[in-house]
This record gives sequence, C-alpha cells and structure tokens, in this order.
Amino acid sequence: MRNTSGRRQVASTRRRAGRGRVVLLTLVLCGVVAYLLAPLVQKAIQELTLPLAYQGIIRQQAAAKGLDPALIAAVIYAETRFDARTSPTGAEGLMQIEPATAEFLARRSGGVNFTIADLGTPAVNIAYGSYYLRYLLDEFGGSEVLALAAYNGGETNVQRWLAGVQAQGRTFTVSDIPFPQTRAYVEKVMDAQQQYRQKYARELGYTE
Repeated sequence: MRNTSGRRQVASTRRRAGRGRVVLLTLVLCGVVAYLLAPLVQKAIQELTLPLAYQGIIRQQAAAKGLDPALIAAVIYAETRFDARTSPTGAEGLMQIEPATAEFLARRSGGVNFTIADLGTPAVNIAYGSYYLRYLLDEFGGSEVLALAAYNGGETNVQRWLAGVQAQGRTFTVSDIPFPQTRAYVEKVMDAQQQYRQKYARELGYTE
C-alpha cells in the first residue's frame, strides 16, 4: 500500500509540475506574441485616431507651394479625416473645397480645363486645397491662425475681424474669432498639425 501511495504522490507531483510548465510556457508565448504585435497594434490605433493617406501627394504639394506638409494633413484631418465626401453645402473631396472657391482658384492658377468633378480626385483636391492655403497665408501675412480661420469661416469675415482687432491696437489671436465653430476648427487643425509632425515625421518628409 505504501508503494502504491508513493507512486500516486510522485505521479501527482509530476502532473502539477507539468501543468506549471504548461502555464509558464503559455505566459512566455503570450509575452512574445504581445511584444511582436505591439507595434502593429500601436500603428492601428494611431491610424484610427490620427489617419494619414496620400502622403506622397501631400509632400509634393507642400514642396511646390511652400507649405508645412503637416498643415495640409491637419486640414484634411479636420475636414474629412481622409474620408472624401460631398458636404450638404456642396463642398467636395478630402479638403472640402466649395465649387465657387474651386472655380476662383482655377481661374487664378490658370486651370482652364478644370471641372468641379475633378475635385473628387484626391491629387486634384489636395492640389487645389494646398493652393488655397498658400493663397490665404499670403493674404494674411503668413498667419496660420488667420489663414485657417478664413479657410473655415470665409475670407471676408476674417478681414472684418482682423480690422476690428487692429483698430484696438492688438494682435489677432484665436480667442478673437467670434464664430465658435471656426475657433474650434482652428484649434483642432493647429493641434493636429503638431501631432502629424511628431507621429508621421518620416512619412511627411521631416526625417529620412
């Protein structure tokens, strides 16, 4: 009986040890898998929270028009999150360009063959949106705050707001934008611009 009991104890000990090794091996494998998948998960989360596409076009247009590529990406993010669509007001494409604005830009840039339908093409839409940003920056002395406010709230409105602030002898700031939607838009774009510089430095050409 003692031999039988002893053998049972040995077998039980071996089973417990075997289960322990299985648990340990499982934990090790889970750790390895988590380590290998972490960059992919992080990238997926990043793309969901701060998407980026058409980076080649963005970089090309930024270089051609003397713009910060992160600014272009941030405007696209604020307008459509890189999901092109037509707005209820008729704004088209990734950068939500109004047909009247597009026709103005086409005349100004010499785009004689331009049609509104062209705004559905990402390369054309980003080119026109970038041209518009460059135009607004030039109109407002290089101020990104004023240019972005005009992109969202209209050039005429911004000129009126700026004149009022200048009449008081002050420098225009984001808090001087009276439209809550436009003020929130400018803050959103400028915050996203910083994030795009940091998170997509290589994709946007800041580092190699």
